[in-house]
Amino acid sequence: MSGKDYYKLLGVSKSASPEEIKKAYRKLALKYHPDQNQGDKTAEDKFKEISEAYAVLSDATKRKQYDMFGAEGFERRFSQDDIFRDFDFGSVFKEFGFGSGGRGQNIFSQIFGGGMGQAQFRGRGSPYNSSFGGRPQGMKGQDLVYELPITLEEAVTTTNKVISYQIGDQQEKISVKVPAGVSTGKKLRVPGKGQPGHYGGPNGNLYVQIRVLDHQLFKREGDDLLLEQEIKFSEAILGTEIEVPTIDKKTLRLKIPSGTKNNARFRLKGYGMPRMKGNGRGNAYVDVTIGIPKRLNKKQKELVKMLAGEGL
Repeated sequence: MSGKDYYKLLGVSKSASPEEIKKAYRKLALKYHPDQNQGDKTAEDKFKEISEAYAVLSDATKRKQYDMFGAEGFERRFSQDDIFRDFDFGSVFKEFGFGSGGRGQNIFSQIFGGGMGQAQFRGRGSPYNSSFGGRPQGMKGQDLVYELPITLEEAVTTTNKVISYQIGDQQEKISVKVPAGVSTGKKLRVPGKGQPGHYGGPNGNLYVQIRVLDHQLFKREGDDLLLEQEIKFSEAILGTEIEVPTIDKKTLRLKIPSGTKNNARFRLKGYGMPRMKGNGRGNAYVDVTIGIPKRLNKKQKELVKMLAGEGL
């Protein structure tokens, strides 16, 4: 899912000056303002989007972070709580001539869903309440994302990993339970371990994002594991039995029938990764490649010529 392109929403370039951004927002806000589009849900949604874009791009710090992380990265890191934090809609509405006093509060409440002159923004699980043009109340702390690299072997069993991260001047250290079968991109939520809340609001959450490191032997596809093993040309013709390692550090004996073709695939049922959702495990697959020697000695060449003479 891609994030919102705030520059595109306001119709400005990425190099637009603060004045150009302000001018663009004012023009669009006048066009989609509720007073001009009563009962038009599409216009109301558009007004919300451009207001969100202006809240980010009009703030130098938030704009810098948006440019740094990109639209999708910014959306993962910043909830709507964070976007509208310290943004004074009361002053904006008054400056742009959208009404002031009680009327301005009514518009604010109408657009963003609050009551009694308050706006309510839905972030990641907690509302952000702010009096119109006044002091925020009960603001949820910012969520944090911590990337945790683990080995493929560690992903086979449930493990506990101790991680350290910085919050302000404090070094936080916690133990995180990583479930068996976890895959790259999976986020583990640790409630209340993000940035502290403001004005009595709850702490943000910590999201531990898993990155499973590449393995020297195994390639992962979902819950299955792929392994490549080479056999000799003669073994492919006559058949053989080879030893195959597993991710559990076991060794299995795999029978290779005579006449096996290059890139033939053999299944080892239940020797893949544990399934996070559901019972059992995936499978392991052995792709057999036939090794062709680059150099032959004199005797080997004679034998190959003899085989060729016999139609092989």
